Amino acid sequence: MINYQDIYKSKIVSIEEAVSHIKSDTDVIVAQCASEPQGCMSKFHLAKDKVQNVKVFSVLTLKAYDFYINPEMKGHFELCSWFHAPGSRQAIKEGAGTVTYVPNMLHRSATDRLKVKKPHIFFGTCTPPDNKGFVSLSLGITYEKEIIEAADIVILEVNDQLPRTFGDTHLNVQDVNYFVEYSQAPPTLPEPKPDEIALKIGNNIAKLVDNGSTIQLGIGDIPNAAALSLRDKKDLGVHTEMMVDSMMELYNMGVITNKKKAFYKDKFVCTFAMGSKKLYEWLDNNPAVEFLRGKYVNDPCIVKQNSQMVSINTCIMVDFTGQVASESIGINQYSGTGGQTDTAVGAIEGFDGKGKSIIACRSTAKADKISTIVPVLPEGTAVTLHRSNTDYIVTEFGIARLTGLTTKERTLALIEIAHPKFKDELTQKAKNMGYL
Repeated sequence: MINYQDIYKSKIVSIEEAVSHIKSDTDVIVAQCASEPQGCMSKFHLAKDKVQNVKVFSVLTLKAYDFYINPEMKGHFELCSWFHAPGSRQAIKEGAGTVTYVPNMLHRSATDRLKVKKPHIFFGTCTPPDNKGFVSLSLGITYEKEIIEAADIVILEVNDQLPRTFGDTHLNVQDVNYFVEYSQAPPTLPEPKPDEIALKIGNNIAKLVDNGSTIQLGIGDIPNAAALSLRDKKDLGVHTEMMVDSMMELYNMGVITNKKKAFYKDKFVCTFAMGSKKLYEWLDNNPAVEFLRGKYVNDPCIVKQNSQMVSINTCIMVDFTGQVASESIGINQYSGTGGQTDTAVGAIEGFDGKGKSIIACRSTAKADKISTIVPVLPEGTAVTLHRSNTDYIVTEFGIARLTGLTTKERTLALIEIAHPKFKDELTQKAKNMGYL
């Protein structure tokens, strides 16, 4: 009989030894968000004098690690971000020359890169192995499984404080090259506290969500406000990229039951989770939650199989024609495409004809100095959601449905939900452009 504990123990190495396997001119891919291997990543810079041109691929890197925040790492390490976070934005702002962005759709992020180059090392996190030799990848398998299956070397940080989750998260110790034991509380997010404007937006969103709908929610004050506004709904289901606290809370209230879902009935479906300690404790050994690969969960062809699918996302700005900018302002990349296009397209193509894509934003930014409804996007701004796929736009001043509308009709509908202080200016600009 195979002794899995002996196999596991034989593969345990120090963080320093794990990092020593990084080689020049290779791709290193790390797990994302709450699955981030923080012990190893905090030591990547130790390989600096031995390596050149190492590309580290990550999503929402949670810390400003030395390997990319220090300008001396230029030429040695480059953070290739699928979705920017404060640390990567800081490095770009300071001109470190160590960060670049990778345009992507979330459900293809891993597979697109695999077409370019085989990864040398994958660094991730997992639970301790069970008596059958299986670890759980715990809080995320957005792209992790594909990379594990393709990488030359797989190194996992074993964290005894991670929850054991279900779905496609299991991995046998025989399929891992090295383990590093590193115990820490999983990274958490502060509880968003929606203000009056966010609550108004949430109430408007709730008007579009019918009982029995399957929902996808993002993170932040507006999605959290939307969740608060859904408290009176019945039999909601969840098919989402990110599992967050508000979904757990709605489940505990009896609002989310997953009983009316046409697809994965009785189950939450997600690809990663991040939130509070309470959320992680709730996820531990919870058979109601299925973690599945991002290339599956976020594939629009899969999303569309959900009944009454409602995709709820946020944006930075939207122009008169319905082009949605959610990731950059001009050439300045702020975040990333993520799964917005994936879930929006899947929702509006829902099999039952009842799907909805909702893009929400505050009507103003910069302390009410600028309108988020704009005539045209600033030069260089990335379009996250193509105007042909824009369905509902929601602000605190109302709801505009753009599907099927002419450019003139879209312009009028968007000006109607803009902040009143900008309506006259926007109307005049629309006339000057020949839209009205």
